[in-house]
Amino acid sequence: MKYFSNDNKLIDLHTHSTESDGTLTPEELMFHAKEVGLSAIALTDHDSISGIAKARPVAKKLGLELVPGIELSTDYQKQEVHILGYYMDETHPGFLAKLKEFVDGRDKRNAKMTQLLRQEGFDITMEAVYQEYPHSVITRAHFGRYLVEHGFVKDRETAFAKYLGDGRRCYVPREKITPFEAVKLIKMGGGLSFFAHPALCRMNHNKLCSLLKNLKHNGLNGIEAIYSTNTPREEKNMLQIAQEFDLLVSGGSDFHGSNKPFIHLGSGKGNLRIPYQVLADIKKHLSIPSAPQG
Repeated sequence: MKYFSNDNKLIDLHTHSTESDGTLTPEELMFHAKEVGLSAIALTDHDSISGIAKARPVAKKLGLELVPGIELSTDYQKQEVHILGYYMDETHPGFLAKLKEFVDGRDKRNAKMTQLLRQEGFDITMEAVYQEYPHSVITRAHFGRYLVEHGFVKDRETAFAKYLGDGRRCYVPREKITPFEAVKLIKMGGGLSFFAHPALCRMNHNKLCSLLKNLKHNGLNGIEAIYSTNTPREEKNMLQIAQEFDLLVSGGSDFHGSNKPFIHLGSGKGNLRIPYQVLADIKKHLSIPSAPQG
């Protein structure tokens, strides 16, 4: 399986805004998508759909097709696995209730990390962090920015290497759901679920295929086979796996703004090209008209 594009209709189905750990607001992200020439963009903030309503009127004004999305963090055999969701019903009460649980769990984790950072001698409170980054789902990225912007550490890399990275002094693990629960949750909300950046998980072929088989049994719809950091060989392998398991294909940059300065919207590290046909195939699965909205 290989996607080719003979036109300039390019898309990006994996992006983040200030509603999670990106640095552009949902509105700014839409303007940037138009600026770089995208035809469609999915907003997939971590455990949050709050940015979609903010982005939608701007996207409509710009003639840009907005795909409502989300990225859920899950745990599989002590390994982090991310599941992307597209086209969920943003008013579904059960779906929204579960998302609130995620945010509440994140708040408890943030309070613990704040306490550990204070024990390291940093003058930081949760109130100050929330005030600095209002309307955001606070993540470790925000703590890193806060430490840098207030002169406590020289850069984000130092903040994570010493304090916030996995297993470091102020790291607190999140209580995560399983990928199977994430797939079922997205399905409950009426959406389609995709295994995000599977090549990043560094699973061997047999383990990945075993997980995909079980996830598909639970309702998984596709995999993110086209991704910023994939090598050509990895992309080819992921497209073959998608074909083998009869899964849909997604593709995205995983754009975070200045929190991932070397990943650019739509183009990743410079050579990413995701043709509109990828989204057309996804929409066909949901019987959504393939013409861009505007």
